[in-house]
Amino acid sequence: MIQTLLQKGVVDRGSDTVFCHVCPKKKFLILGQRSHEKSRYAGVTLWLAMLGLASPQSLPADLDTPPFSTLYKWKYVDFEFPTEGHRRQAISSGKFIPENVLPLGLEIWGSRVWVTIPSWKQGVPATLATVPRSGGVVSPRLVPYPDWSYHRAFISDQDPCSGLTSVFRISIDQCGRLWVLDSGQIDSTDSPKQICPPTIVVFDLNTDTLLARYTIPEKYVLQDSLFSNIIVDSRSPDCSDLHVYITDTWRFGLLVFRERDSEFWRFSHHLFYPDPLASNFTLHGLNFQWSDGIFGLALTPVNYYSERILYFHAMSSYREFSVKTSVLRDSSRVNNSATEFNLVGDSRGLYGQSSASAIDKNGVMFYGLVTRDSIGCWDTKKPYHKSTTGVVATNAETLIFPNDVKVDQEERQSVWVISNKLPMFQNAPLDSNDYNYRIMYADTGDAIRGTICDPNLAPAQIPFFHSGPVLK
Repeated sequence: MIQTLLQKGVVDRGSDTVFCHVCPKKKFLILGQRSHEKSRYAGVTLWLAMLGLASPQSLPADLDTPPFSTLYKWKYVDFEFPTEGHRRQAISSGKFIPENVLPLGLEIWGSRVWVTIPSWKQGVPATLATVPRSGGVVSPRLVPYPDWSYHRAFISDQDPCSGLTSVFRISIDQCGRLWVLDSGQIDSTDSPKQICPPTIVVFDLNTDTLLARYTIPEKYVLQDSLFSNIIVDSRSPDCSDLHVYITDTWRFGLLVFRERDSEFWRFSHHLFYPDPLASNFTLHGLNFQWSDGIFGLALTPVNYYSERILYFHAMSSYREFSVKTSVLRDSSRVNNSATEFNLVGDSRGLYGQSSASAIDKNGVMFYGLVTRDSIGCWDTKKPYHKSTTGVVATNAETLIFPNDVKVDQEERQSVWVISNKLPMFQNAPLDSNDYNYRIMYADTGDAIRGTICDPNLAPAQIPFFHSGPVLK
């Protein structure tokens, strides 16, 4: 951001200050104490956004979590129904119960942000929706994607699987296609019911039309399977080599889908299992036990050997693991790859359970630390130790359970986070007077500046599989 504004002549930079020619106050600090710096910087970013000089998502609802800006926040989630009559009818029929609606996952493309709303409980009228990336409204209504005809509030009972049932996570490829992981399971919190088969649903984001449906074969769906996370892997400009990786969090598997011939296969490994010592969680006085296996997935950039590394971890774990994607993309390795899955470095330590993770084009990983109200970071070219992992943000009000983390595909990337108080939501109704759900974003470079995660801070120590510069 600063470099861009320097080039435009909007600001001049001194040794420890930036002089802003268009701001109400001509000078603001950018060095010194990091928290103060980020708060001041966020304020100036907001002012520049109002002048049309900052990025398109720069009209935040608040700046309470530097370096993150809050794009939107909600006390409860509402939807843009076709009419107010439809809303009243949905509420009276029980198809819409506002306190039962929890946003979980997100993805970003162009001028929109996609939000997933799994059918954790009864009363979720739509499971996938969008909000504008432009901000400017504190708590916008969600617009069902691609339209209401795909969602349970409007789908005929005679054909319940013709639309979307319960979406946990989504991923967008570089060709502008949205890959939706529909678990097919409803009432997951109270009494799970598998009413439709788990399915990958693909949409064209240029036309918002359905492109394909790929049902996960029954032989890969175990009793009580929960497919909760998805990430796409493609290196060719036309996405002709695309593979998809999917986590089975409750039955500890990693599925691979190859688009070219619509084939699936499934890897099993002991590293996909939860760690019993990390299955006890405590968050703001609430103690709960989760035995969730493989969940977080993050892909490195491609190196000189055309290799990418998939980093993964169980939700109930303090550790990170890795595997080469060349192994995953080879279906013949399903029963001949046990030694290819590896432990990465040290433990994150007590209360080090992590949710989702994402890696930017410089190889920096961002991940949610769900019991620390924090977003962690790690430069993947450095060893994975406590001394080489950092924290980019902590807030005991706005970052309660950072559930999903994404890095967008812009030239200048931002890291995005959705926090949602999921354990409290599962335990009891949330306080409708509090802001319970937030979507936040931060420039990736600004987020890690001054931390051990900054690739420029120390010489990179690159493992064998990262040898050579990262390909752009």
